[in-house]
Amino acid sequence: MGLDKILSVSGRPGLYKVQAQTRTGFLAESLLDGKRISVGIQHNVSILSEIAIYTLSEELPLREVLKKIKEKEDGKPTAIGHKESKDKLEEYFFEVLPDYDEDRVYASDIKKIIQWYNLLQKHQLLDLLDESDSDEEE
Repeated sequence: MGLDKILSVSGRPGLYKVQAQTRTGFLAESLLDGKRISVGIQHNVSILSEIAIYTLSEELPLREVLKKIKEKEDGKPTAIGHKESKDKLEEYFFEVLPDYDEDRVYASDIKKIIQWYNLLQKHQLLDLLDESDSDEEE
């Protein structure tokens, strides 16, 4: 299982792991509280493997950004929480990704990335970041 099985559902907090496909969508389990929800075609869903972050030179896949956070934090939770001030969030993200596009990456985006990283770390899913590379090479 790679990051293509982890998704964000618009209007719902946290991340979800795809459990099963249904006729009208799929069942997903929340990484926050373990509850299962039915996600239909009316929901706006973002698959983590498809998300990219704007930098000054290119769009960097979210997987690469999460890897940089993992390296910085040595696989542990982030030093700052996702509810920190805008300035602290931007300062932290600048340490992780010095060339991110400050005009197109908002504090709300940084909050989500930090929250997502911490959720993946808490559920020992950071190994998915490395698995994605081997999947692409095959």
